[in-house]
Amino acid sequence: MKLSTELITSNFLSMSARLGNDPLQVQGPGGNTSIKDEKIMWIKASGTELANAETESIFVAVDRIAANAQANGYGDGTCIDTVIDPEINLRPSIETTFHAALNHKVVVHTHSISTLTHVISNEGRDVAKNKLKDMPFIMVPYAKPGVPLTNEILARVNSDTKIILLQNHGLICCGETVEEVSNLIKEVETRLYLPPKNISHTPPNKIIDKAFSWTSESWMAQDKIVNSYITSGSFYPDHVVFLGSGLPVSDANGKTPVVLHEGEGVAIRSDTTNSQKAMLKCLSDIMCRLPKSWIPLTIGVNAEAELLNWDAEKYRQKLAAEK
Repeated sequence: MKLSTELITSNFLSMSARLGNDPLQVQGPGGNTSIKDEKIMWIKASGTELANAETESIFVAVDRIAANAQANGYGDGTCIDTVIDPEINLRPSIETTFHAALNHKVVVHTHSISTLTHVISNEGRDVAKNKLKDMPFIMVPYAKPGVPLTNEILARVNSDTKIILLQNHGLICCGETVEEVSNLIKEVETRLYLPPKNISHTPPNKIIDKAFSWTSESWMAQDKIVNSYITSGSFYPDHVVFLGSGLPVSDANGKTPVVLHEGEGVAIRSDTTNSQKAMLKCLSDIMCRLPKSWIPLTIGVNAEAELLNWDAEKYRQKLAAEK
């Protein structure tokens, strides 16, 4: 079946690629963009990277009405059976339901570092609310990606909402044109901007297993406060998916991608994927911007377990490992 790609405009692809190539917006296969009319929605496929939007076929067309029905409880929520072309090998994003349900032509979801730094703590959330108080925004509590998150969003949006801050997750901006959404993202980023601290660390001297090497993110292990935060658990879903719970202090199973040596540094396994490296940098980017008075809150062990045992996320892990 040959589908028309008329909806997927060059400026939509350009915006998607630009966001995907900016590690302060998107890390690895995270984030997603969509564009739709009344019947068809094109959305980034699960496990693909927005950075490749202009060079690879990373979007999949779904029946917008059927996907919207899944957002309202009709179906399993994966939207796999809403894909229009039965011969395509791509799965729609696990977050297809909220893209379909939000009544805007263009929807963009990022894992913005500025946003994440604000929404992982109560203090930061209050600051964000004040910074965005004159904009059409809402804040949504953490929920498992997919239908649970969609339900939380739909319970709070109204016809004016165009900016959604997701606690412990990221940012959604929506509108009727690519230009409108791009401008919204730019304005939110400007208002939520937090400068990175000047950080320095002593190169670790400890001899470690030859399967590992020290990273530039080692400063986190040498900062006692940050060290305590990042070993306590995970602050957002993609960290769990690609690095596991928090940063472990030992290679217990011989497969741990990253190990924190308290007071020494952060070591990374030689065969880690680019997605895992991106998530380690993401954590460092957040921690070096986090004000001292903001206390980050993890998503909790139950939420982590939901993600680790979820087929949709195992699928993304598999695709990332193949790259």
